[in-house]
Order: sequence, then C-alpha cells, then structure tokens
Amino acid sequence: MCLLTSFSLSSVTSATRVPPHAASTQRLRDLARLRRVRDRIDREYERPLDVEALARGAHMSAGHLSREFRLAYGESPYSYLMTRRIERAMALLRRGDLSVTGVCFAVGCSSLGTFSSRFTELVGMPPSTYRRQEARATEGMAPCVAKQVTRPIRKREAPATEPALA
Repeated sequence: MCLLTSFSLSSVTSATRVPPHAASTQRLRDLARLRRVRDRIDREYERPLDVEALARGAHMSAGHLSREFRLAYGESPYSYLMTRRIERAMALLRRGDLSVTGVCFAVGCSSLGTFSSRFTELVGMPPSTYRRQEARATEGMAPCVAKQVTRPIRKREAPATEPALA
C-alpha cells in the first residue's frame, strides 16, 4: 500500500492556513523590524545607506521593506532617510560654520545637485539662501526649539487652507 494514496489535497491546504493569532504575531515582528530599520536610519543617516542594505539588515527583500515601511510610516525608506539628512543639514546650516558643500557631505549625500534639489523641495528655498536667512532667525534660540520651529514640512503634511467663501 502506498502512503500517498491516503494523502489528500484538503490536508495540504488546511496545513498551510495561518491561524489569526499567528498572523498578528508575524505583523508585530514585522513592525519591530521596521522600527529597527527606522532607528538605523536615524542613527546612521550620514553613512551611505540604500534600501537593499537596509532590507538585508532586516532580513526582508527590498520590495517588501519598501511596501511595509510606506504602509507603517507613510513614506518610503529613501524618503525618510532624505528627510533626516535635510533636517540635520538645516541644523548645520543654521550653525553657519560649514559651507553648503561641506554640509552636503557631512549629512551623507554624495551629490551636491541632488542635495540642493531635495533641500529646496522640502524646505522651500535653496540651502545657500537658508543658511543666510535662518542663521539670524534662530539666533539666541535653544537648539531643541530651533529644531522644532524649523522642521521641514512635506507638501502632503502642510495644513490645508480653507477655501475662500464668496
């Protein structure tokens, strides 16, 4: 008698079903891994990081990491990394002791053009203009307050303006 004859397809499908508690446990594990990726970006923003390297560290594929990160945090890992870099660049530019090029490389960007474009997109002005204007604007302000006041606001996060009523 062959053992395979008593093996049915229904036993295979029932064996592959995931109980609800196991799915929620897996989701919590994934969220913990995503939090570790976000923490790594916060810690190592000045290093050359890419999605593939972050995914390897989290034991995920790059595509899965990008999808799950966007689902959890509302933006891609690359976008989050660039926002951290621009926030740090803003602080360095306010200090005023580094050139724009020096700031660009200090925050981990390898291209001055990409840095300037992304800075302008997030902050609303080129880094050289920001350096001139904001160094005076935050003078005497505690660094923690200056960071909160000058934090870049993404277009989708900007407060909606009320429509004018005629």
